[in-house]
Amino acid sequence: MEFGNKARAASLAIKALCLSLALAIAPQPALAAPPAAAASATAAGPAATAPAAIEAAAPAAAASEAAKPVPGAFYERMKPTEGIGMPVDGGITLQKQFSPLGEYAHWIHDSLLLPVIFIICIFVLALLVWVVVRYNRRANPVPSKTSHNTFIEVIWTLVPVLILVGIAIPSIDLLAKQFKPAPAKALTIKITGNQWFWTYTYPDNGGFEFTSYMLNLKDSPVVNNGVREVGSDPSDGPSHLEVDNRMVVPVGEPIRLQITAADVIHAFAVPSLWFKLDAVPGRINEKVLMVERPGVYYGQCSELCGVKHGYMPIAIEALPRDKFNAWVLTQAGGVIDGQKAPAEVAAPAVEAPAPAVAPTAEATAAASASAAPAA
Repeated sequence: MEFGNKARAASLAIKALCLSLALAIAPQPALAAPPAAAASATAAGPAATAPAAIEAAAPAAAASEAAKPVPGAFYERMKPTEGIGMPVDGGITLQKQFSPLGEYAHWIHDSLLLPVIFIICIFVLALLVWVVVRYNRRANPVPSKTSHNTFIEVIWTLVPVLILVGIAIPSIDLLAKQFKPAPAKALTIKITGNQWFWTYTYPDNGGFEFTSYMLNLKDSPVVNNGVREVGSDPSDGPSHLEVDNRMVVPVGEPIRLQITAADVIHAFAVPSLWFKLDAVPGRINEKVLMVERPGVYYGQCSELCGVKHGYMPIAIEALPRDKFNAWVLTQAGGVIDGQKAPAEVAAPAVEAPAPAVAPTAEATAAASASAAPAA
């Protein structure tokens, strides 16, 4: 009997020694506890499972924090300036422009086209008056038989050609500048036209998006359910043009606008920024926008798109870069032009628990011997 117990203890010691050698030779990942071991560790007490639980919950917590507005980010809605970026009573020309292309186009209109039109109209009127006075029946009873004059024909052919060339050169230049691609790192904003509201998406700032509805008119039938009335906020602009959520852009930067539609053809048009581009279902049209001065600029859908075509205005709020960044951080999931969300940056790193040390052969043998039944 005593011999059998000694043999059993020796056998257990040999097995423990083999197991210790196997653990020492095995690579480090093999030391990770399998599910059964994890379950036993959980049964051992909450202190053993706390680091693993924190480590598993950290990514989910960071994601949920990134989807929330950043605490401390402050944005104040800008109040528009009367007569700036909006139509005015009695206006008879283009709105004042606040983009480089708009200023160039305004110069072509005011300094080139209007003078040429005025000179041609006065010249044609003078010719008509001269012909009526000089060549009427009373002043000229015997009409001229002249049927050909080479000099006059050359003049009235060359002069219109030169006029058209003079107009075409800056016009083609303006057209080329309007469709010049945006720089590679330009901020991208996607605009989607819907019946009858706009959707704005910021893929470079975390991919957040929001809708923009016209504010309801006071003492008038409700146009958009759940939207407040115009004038209920001090920052509201003109009725029929103000919206609940404006498209916010940074000032002085080229912005890539990608425009499409979800249902029918719309048109995104802001006169004071010299911007107009069709929104076509199934197609993305692209154009560059640059705003030179902070402010609020209004426009409207310029393509007949249904019964509420007149109720889908556009409001663009242009802010300095620091204020634009503050606005981005107030949006759920907003990040600054591809940078990591502050919640991700601030998330504390959870240290993994140190791997367990493999037991020595002597300790294993001693434990096995003590566990052996007495003779």
